[in-house]
Amino acid sequence: MDLGAITKYSALHAKPNGLILQYGTAGFRTKAEHLDHVMFRMGLLAVLRSKQTKSTIGVMVTASHNPEEDNGVKLVDPLGEMLAPSWEEHATCLANAEEQDMQRVLIDISEKEAVNLQQDAFVVIGRDTRPSSEKLSQSVIDGVTVLGGQFHDYGLLTTPQLHYMVYCRNTGGRYGKATIEGYYQKLSKAFVELTKQASCSGDEYRSLKVDCANGIGALKLREMEHYFSQGLSVQLFNDGSKGKLNHLCGADFVKSHQKPPQGMEIKSNERCCSFDGDADRIVYYYHDADGHFHLIDGDKIATLISSFLKELLVEIGESLNIGVVQTAYANGSSTRYLEEVMKVPVYCTKTGVKHLHHKAQEFDIGVYFEANGHGTALFSTAVEMKIKQSAEQLEDKKRKAAKMLENIIDLFNQVRTDGAVDSWLPLHYSEDGQNRVWAAGDAISDMLVIEAILALKGLTVQQWDALYTDLPNRQLKVQVADRRVISTTDAERQAVTPPGLQEAINDLVKKYKLSRAFVRPSGTEDVVRVYAEADSQESADHLAHEVSLAVFQLAGGIGERPQPGF
Repeated sequence: MDLGAITKYSALHAKPNGLILQYGTAGFRTKAEHLDHVMFRMGLLAVLRSKQTKSTIGVMVTASHNPEEDNGVKLVDPLGEMLAPSWEEHATCLANAEEQDMQRVLIDISEKEAVNLQQDAFVVIGRDTRPSSEKLSQSVIDGVTVLGGQFHDYGLLTTPQLHYMVYCRNTGGRYGKATIEGYYQKLSKAFVELTKQASCSGDEYRSLKVDCANGIGALKLREMEHYFSQGLSVQLFNDGSKGKLNHLCGADFVKSHQKPPQGMEIKSNERCCSFDGDADRIVYYYHDADGHFHLIDGDKIATLISSFLKELLVEIGESLNIGVVQTAYANGSSTRYLEEVMKVPVYCTKTGVKHLHHKAQEFDIGVYFEANGHGTALFSTAVEMKIKQSAEQLEDKKRKAAKMLENIIDLFNQVRTDGAVDSWLPLHYSEDGQNRVWAAGDAISDMLVIEAILALKGLTVQQWDALYTDLPNRQLKVQVADRRVISTTDAERQAVTPPGLQEAINDLVKKYKLSRAFVRPSGTEDVVRVYAEADSQESADHLAHEVSLAVFQLAGGIGERPQPGF
């Protein structure tokens, strides 16, 4: 390690005084002008991680659904998964080190993780379309090269595409080709094969309006559309030619404001969807004949996918264990529909995609989507092999269903979920004996899965929406002096502290039909989030307000007391 060269280069990427950042699930995110030193240092860290795992590591420059003036960076581990927790700590420590402490921190990480500094290192880099991303990528490259690492800069990519590249490179191309064409071909081939099997009744030539959030999704979808055009025609809006990234458009905007994005004209009953800024989330929506807006969020996406998978398994005659993983925010109607109508078991975890993903790994087939549209389906290796076999050996209808399932598996941008990876791939980087692998939520992949299922089942967007009716709900925030006074259990559905709060919520819930409510501390600010649902919007609003008052009184509310009316 040439410490002199590192010190010299580091001075060119100086850290602003007093800036402290934390590496979280989304990596680092803040205003772009504060990130130059972080990018350089994450280039250094990626090289150390690559040397330690003897594998390719990814670095993605993006801030996803954040405003255009923000940026961020996250590292991608060898199987396309999130960075291991102990390395998240190293990332935070390195990013926050003062210039004079840099050498010591690098040496500490190398010694603690037993990094062989003579080992070759390879890093792949991708970035989104933010104005700041190209320059920040160059800072990553400076960090990689000063530590002697090799790199490949893929330039503009969606976040899931970088996950795909890392996984392909570390499995010797067995998962797919580590090129953008390889990604397009793998997904499109599976999609076209699937839609060929759809009967041509109803919407014979399928078309979809896509809001790309003025982000990278537009660029990549445009490059990809001719690969799958025989099965689907896409019309792109908010494609980045004018308008700001994520401004008044994108999945996050549509979900939180419950209205269509700017810049998209919608006729009644047209199928529309929105990606977020780095194309790893998707929500669907439409206007009915009366002009009312209908949102189809992650809950309904999970329901469509898991119901279809269950039907295929029944057709094939396989009794594999399939499970849907939700958080407390999932609408009660979706849980009831899955459990009572589809007979699919549903499990609840804490909020956060890493908790959902971890639980989904326990099943032969695990499906999870957050309400915001971030999610996927995971298939164990044993299931993949069994389905492949069935597609070759079974007869007629069963064979057709097995073939469909095989294509669905290919269509999910899915990385290994159970550690059954080629034995030559180094796996010693896992913290706890399990391989924390990551099937990144991928808006393009999820869109193609949804479109294929709607075509195969002959469903219109209204029929999909009508599978069940969401219970009216309301989410509120209450400002408190210290969010840590609230602690929860039972996947955040029950408050443990402060004393008396859960009892107060239980008493309030009893006043309304089909109702439930829960509170949880925010992960980022001193507010408590309140969720309530009931049989009518009026009841849900009343319940949310009454629970907010209980939080304000019992959990140290500050500022103005919560007011009724929305």
